Amino acid sequence: MAEEDELIHRTWVDSNRFVPATFVKPVRRFMDLEAASGVLMLIAAVAAVIWANSAAHELYESILHTEFLLEFGPFELEESLGHLISDGLMAVFFFVVGLEIKRELVLGELRNPRDAALPVLAAVGGMVTPALIYVAFTAANPDALSGWAVPVATDIAFALGVLSLLGRRVPPAAKLFLLALAIADDLGGILVIALFFTREIDAVAIGLAFSGLALVWLLTRVGVRSEVIYIPLGLLIWYFFLESGVHATLAGVALGFLTPARPMYGVGEFDDRVRKVLDRFPDSTESYDDREIADHEALLLAQVSRESVAPLNRWEHALAPWVSFLVVPLFALANAGVRFEGSILDRLFSDVALGVGIGLVVGKVIGIMTFSWLAVRFGLSRLPVGVTWRHMLGVSATAGIGFTVALFITALAFTDQVLTDDAKVGIFAGSIVAGLLGVVVFRWSGTRRVAPDPYENPPVQESEGPVT
Repeated sequence: MAEEDELIHRTWVDSNRFVPATFVKPVRRFMDLEAASGVLMLIAAVAAVIWANSAAHELYESILHTEFLLEFGPFELEESLGHLISDGLMAVFFFVVGLEIKRELVLGELRNPRDAALPVLAAVGGMVTPALIYVAFTAANPDALSGWAVPVATDIAFALGVLSLLGRRVPPAAKLFLLALAIADDLGGILVIALFFTREIDAVAIGLAFSGLALVWLLTRVGVRSEVIYIPLGLLIWYFFLESGVHATLAGVALGFLTPARPMYGVGEFDDRVRKVLDRFPDSTESYDDREIADHEALLLAQVSRESVAPLNRWEHALAPWVSFLVVPLFALANAGVRFEGSILDRLFSDVALGVGIGLVVGKVIGIMTFSWLAVRFGLSRLPVGVTWRHMLGVSATAGIGFTVALFITALAFTDQVLTDDAKVGIFAGSIVAGLLGVVVFRWSGTRRVAPDPYENPPVQESEGPVT
């Protein structure tokens, strides 16, 4: 039995021994859940709030303000731990966001203009309307107006996590629509950060940053694939963005856009190369020469297999777990700590908190539903197959869950700690209400699916798209 177990489970992690079976496998099953990253993010946010309001709140602040000095030759970086998380680790988050946006633009839901029109226009409505509602609530407070962009963002992890918990009540096409909408929303949020939250620009630093991006583009065009070149170059580009006054996380987005979305070898070429390698593979490895040949062919096979996967997919697959289960929870822990001094109700009913909360709950629903209806009404797009307007209402409500990017923009928008904390309260309250509203609407919508109509929705001919 032990031998059979050894054949099935080649590694210790996959075995049925006590430690992996008791601790490792449950963690891996949890990480495979669609809602897992959102749950971990929520735990980190709650922990931050509790810590910030405990007797150890000074320790929380002191840890975040701990200064680090990093020197490497002529490059010097001095940042607090909080800024390293927001400017450094979040650059990795935005790199993955850039990969997701490019994948959707080149290969996914946003590739076809007619199919992309609905989520893109819905995202525009879901950004403009919450911003207007926020401005209406804070018009009398000039210091608060800088937070107008806080309620425009949708948190993909939380929103998709809520839909995954509803199971068959949510049509698959509704989830895809929310994903496309959230990605278009992320793109809009990135543009907002770039255009409205950029400090005075250092021309030399930004010139060096864009020169680095141009070099990355050139290297991808000539077929250079080695991470040994791209990782140091990416770090340099990030550093120059940080020094330029343009927010450093935008370096991650730009590098994501430049990552090739197609593999070096297509399906036919992969099959041909693999067969040639296998034909040369020795029947046995008893002799030294046969082992040498086997090792060489195995390495060649590994290289062919690796280059038959697009760099975009490789990077996204490698980094997504780290972003979901480390970067975002750390960001939540560092930024969600709201210290409640005085009445919680006073903070909840402040103009900033109301503007953010109502912007997320009411603004997202009105904006997404209105712009979606206009897109369908004027023939710019159509509802996804199997999705009704009730489902669209549920998606619109769920899109009001704003967390990661909303907290990120809050940190950029305000210098006053009181306004920052009010905005965080609005984000928490609005996101909770939006999530509950989405659950209620989808439960009210029922599980009935609409059968696809092949004449109304003919299949779209896939195009090859750009090489990168």
